[in-house]
Amino acid sequence: MAAERLMQGLARALALAGGMVLLALVGLVCASVAGNALARLGVAGFGPVRAGFELVELGIAFVIFACLPYAQLGRAHATVELFTARLPRPALAALDRFWALAMALAMALIAWRLGVGTLAKMRSHETTFLLALPLWWAYAACFVAAALAALITAWDALRGRA
Repeated sequence: MAAERLMQGLARALALAGGMVLLALVGLVCASVAGNALARLGVAGFGPVRAGFELVELGIAFVIFACLPYAQLGRAHATVELFTARLPRPALAALDRFWALAMALAMALIAWRLGVGTLAKMRSHETTFLLALPLWWAYAACFVAAALAALITAWDALRGRA
């Protein structure tokens, strides 16, 4: 029961963080579009947000990784039930557990590679082209989200919820 609350809470907190980042990115895009429209109308002092696309690129990956655990626990991933709709309940539960384990393994692999990428970006001091933001920040945020997604998804698979 405590593990259930912990994993649900982690998934919810991560999804809320992803949602807040998404809202900020939407606001950034709206400000950029509005600024660009005002500049085209000749209003002085307005224009698109400088290098806004760089911030969107850096943030959207985190948003995706942050929402995956919540979707997993809510069984909100897309499924195709063309061949499995008539399977007995135990077979469906086994199939569900199999795909949850596959998802956990995929997330663990992605988290591992993001961790390696984070360290490489830190060593190379690589930055975005226009804003010169360190790339490792985005990699690190995605690594944390992917690692938590792997943990939550593995827990979900191992608990055997049908």
